[in-house]
Amino acid sequence: MKKTKVSRPLRVMMLVHVTLVPPDDLHAPDDPRMEQYRTEYDVKQALLALGHEVRVVGVYDDLAPVRKTIEEWKPHIAFNLAEDFAGVSAFDYYMVSYLAMMKIPYTGCNPRGLLLARDKALSKKLLAYHRIAVPEFAVFPYGRPVRPPRSLRYPVIVKSLTEEGSVGIAQASYVENAEQLRERVTLIHEKFQGDAIAEQYIDGRELYVTVLGNNQLKVLPIRELAFRHAAEGAPRMATYKVKWDPKYRERWGIDYQFATELPDGVAERVVKLCKRIYRILELSGYARIDLRLTPQGELYVLEANPNPGIARDEDSTLSAKKAGIGYNDFIQLILQYGLRAHARAAG
Repeated sequence: MKKTKVSRPLRVMMLVHVTLVPPDDLHAPDDPRMEQYRTEYDVKQALLALGHEVRVVGVYDDLAPVRKTIEEWKPHIAFNLAEDFAGVSAFDYYMVSYLAMMKIPYTGCNPRGLLLARDKALSKKLLAYHRIAVPEFAVFPYGRPVRPPRSLRYPVIVKSLTEEGSVGIAQASYVENAEQLRERVTLIHEKFQGDAIAEQYIDGRELYVTVLGNNQLKVLPIRELAFRHAAEGAPRMATYKVKWDPKYRERWGIDYQFATELPDGVAERVVKLCKRIYRILELSGYARIDLRLTPQGELYVLEANPNPGIARDEDSTLSAKKAGIGYNDFIQLILQYGLRAHARAAG
């Protein structure tokens, strides 16, 4: 494996979910365990290939292992791959808040950006305030009666307010009336023990745009979730099976690809829009913005995803490769953004 030259080797503390610490004997691409650990494995191997020293720390609801590693090993930076704390995705900002308090540089998004972007309703309110088009929506708090507002326009997509990765999204999430809405919201409440959101369904092309940086931003080539065999009038949705089941995508002619044949001027509008969104939500490090492009050429923001997947075959990674950034260089770039953000915050 070719090594990318770095200015200096670093001690990198990799933070992952306690169940996702890659086994030391995991090496073969066809190992059935690889699917579970692929992001953690790919990042670790890239860091080692770059010449860095790596310690993987598994975290669930106890920060003692993190503190112990900081005090005994004195890492230069934490590579943050933790997506929740104590099993709650909305608490992912706890981890980086702790790292900031301990004055340890970390990769990816800062606590404020995580908090603003993870809450799908709050982020939409902020973007709408800045006159950026977002789907109309209604929030249904957990533990309260489900009362669909009369002003809500159907069809809508019902999902968890804070879960990521299309968790909880299925074909049944597409609802066309108040009765279906009540049933689906009740299911989300029971399954996730948290709030639900119903968003206006926006018909059109689904675009994924990766943005890198802290102050100076770089927008990578646009990806698209293409539905080649969708029936006329059928909803095109990134359900959990679409996102995580390759055989399902193959069966239904769904594919992740680079966006082609965009109308004139759309790519330029997407770049400007995504930079605005990134700054409004105070994101940092790297993020993926999900958009819908309507047949009329309108751009709607579905959501912003701080710290998106960065395994070798993820959308953000493939966009980096398309932009001429190899995988190891991409991982090194993420490290550099984390170090720069820490240096700037330290004054």
